[in-house]
Amino acid sequence: MVEQTQQNYRSYLINWCDTVYQNSQQLKGSLNFPSEEKEQEWGNKIQQFKRSLEEESRDETLDDLYQTAQNLYDEWELLLNPSPSREEREEKLPDADNDDQQLRGENSGTKVGIGKHKLPPLPYAYNALEPYISEEIMRLHHLKHHQKYVDGLNEAERQMLQARKKNDYKLITHWEREAAFNGAGHYLHTIFWEIMSPKGGGVPSGKIKQAIDESFGSFEKFKKHFSEAAKNVEGVGWAILVWSPRAHRLEILQAEKHQNLSQWDVVPLLVLDVWEHAYYLQYKNNRDQYVDNWWNVVNWDAVDRRYREAEKLRWKPY
Repeated sequence: MVEQTQQNYRSYLINWCDTVYQNSQQLKGSLNFPSEEKEQEWGNKIQQFKRSLEEESRDETLDDLYQTAQNLYDEWELLLNPSPSREEREEKLPDADNDDQQLRGENSGTKVGIGKHKLPPLPYAYNALEPYISEEIMRLHHLKHHQKYVDGLNEAERQMLQARKKNDYKLITHWEREAAFNGAGHYLHTIFWEIMSPKGGGVPSGKIKQAIDESFGSFEKFKKHFSEAAKNVEGVGWAILVWSPRAHRLEILQAEKHQNLSQWDVVPLLVLDVWEHAYYLQYKNNRDQYVDNWWNVVNWDAVDRRYREAEKLRWKPY
């Protein structure tokens, strides 16, 4: 069990190394490196860490892996944001501590403990998606709105833990609703950041392209359907491309707020936030233009990776 946990954590960190390194190459010249030598030095550190993860040295503990990754992330954060506030530089990698087991996840390393969710890092600079999504929007969206969902989820989990300890469930409906709203918001936003890239856009390739063609007839038909779903969400919410393990195919769903009027037992692959905070500062009330421009930053490689993992999950079809 412990060996499998470490392997899962290594796999996460290998993907993280790839994402950060690829984006550093794409943004070459725009980061805060004092010299080309320092730039190369940092890139070598990331690559060396990835190689060590792939070699699966048994001498390294989860804490060792976590600390190395944290140090590299601290450097990356400084390169993206030369003078971040203390709040902006919270630890944002999975917590590998195992003290206070009930809150942190007993002997798990990668299990998120009760009330211990954290804001994930962006794998690109806040201005990297311009001109399609402005730096101001990305900074507020990530640091303020997403952080609020993380905080709300943590509070709901802690309150429900206390309810179990005290056998007092008078407020359980309230806290379950808070967990649903904030938890869905946190998880959807985490996907949202990952499926965008400054070098995104274009058309998909690989297995996700084949799946889109099989499920919707063509990429053009899929794109039209997804765009219309996003533009026509009532109020605030999301358009979501999902893998259905029961139907064994892709589907397009809407979600109002984060958690309402959608489906269960599906795996989100591609998500588009159409809450006003995602676009209003730049596009005002023109959601249609925001949706149309958003396709220029879709990271199809990330969507393909998610699909390759998700489609392994197949229930008996009904």
